Amino acid sequence: MNHSQHLKIQNSDDMLALGIKLAKLSLSNAVIFLQGPLGAGKTTFVRGFLRGMDYKGAVKSPTYTLVETYDFPASKVLHWDLYRLSHVEELELLGIRDYLHQPAWWLIEWPERFIKVLPDADLIINFKIDGTARELILEAHTPQGEKLIKAAQG
Repeated sequence: MNHSQHLKIQNSDDMLALGIKLAKLSLSNAVIFLQGPLGAGKTTFVRGFLRGMDYKGAVKSPTYTLVETYDFPASKVLHWDLYRLSHVEELELLGIRDYLHQPAWWLIEWPERFIKVLPDADLIINFKIDGTARELILEAHTPQGEKLIKAAQG
């Protein structure tokens, strides 16, 4: 299964809205890889996703903490930023194996170098900068990913 969808996101409000829309979808949990250059909107998407889960606090990039955990009554969100890591061993030291057994939404920035250690992606979102807009390519890899793409289209 490898269905894809292209989206044009005009501004940060639209990026937030996309994150909110996907969070509102009544799925249990999913793994979403967020790929693209610095400044492409990955953390803004996560901020919208957390708003869609009714999170009211500040949402910061986990660039230095590497993972931020958000607990909700029905689920948990793990926001990973792997940009600063260079070796799989560093991910192991973070306790990745402990997280693997927790049901959660995984939103992972910069997953490319750690594919063999991370859970399989339900959805991969490739972010591309197009002037002030963003082009997103969403690729579903599971039925959960398909549902997320359908929600993004609607």
